[in-house]
Amino acid sequence: MPALLPLASRLQLLPRALLSMAAGSPPFRPSPASGSDYVPGSVSAAFVTCPNEKVAKEIARAVVEKRLAACVNLIPQITSIYEWKGKIEEDSEVLMMIKTQSSLVPALTDFVRSVHPYEVAEVIALPVEQGNFPYLHWVRQVTASGSDSSTAPP
Repeated sequence: MPALLPLASRLQLLPRALLSMAAGSPPFRPSPASGSDYVPGSVSAAFVTCPNEKVAKEIARAVVEKRLAACVNLIPQITSIYEWKGKIEEDSEVLMMIKTQSSLVPALTDFVRSVHPYEVAEVIALPVEQGNFPYLHWVRQVTASGSDSSTAPP
C-alpha cells in the first residue's frame, strides 16, 4: 500500500485543491514518483466500428504501419442498434479501440474514411487524461515521426 503524505504536506495541498475546485478544474495531485512528463489529453483512444473482422484487421494493420496508431484492439461480436435512413437497424460488428496521439486523430479519421466500406464510418475519439505513464509514453513514441516502432510496449 502506498505511503500517505504526512499531515503537513496534505494541509499544504488543501488551498491549491480548493482553488482548483473553485476554478472548475480537477484537484491538484502531486506528481507520481515516475516523474512523468505526460500531458493529459495528448493521447486519445479512438473507436471505429467495422462490418467484420477481415475489414477491421486490414484497417488496424494499416493504421499501425502508417504510425497513425500505436496499438489497435479488436473487440468482436458487438451488437449495434441505430437509426439509418429512417429505419431502426441492428448489426453485428467489430469494434476497434485505437490508441494514438490526439494530434493524429484528424489524419486517422481521414484515412479510416478513405478505406472504410461504410457510407458514414464511425470514428470517435476521447482524450486520455490518466493512465500508465510508461504505456502513454510508448504510444507517443511509436506514433512520432521517425521513432523506432520495434519497441514493445512496457
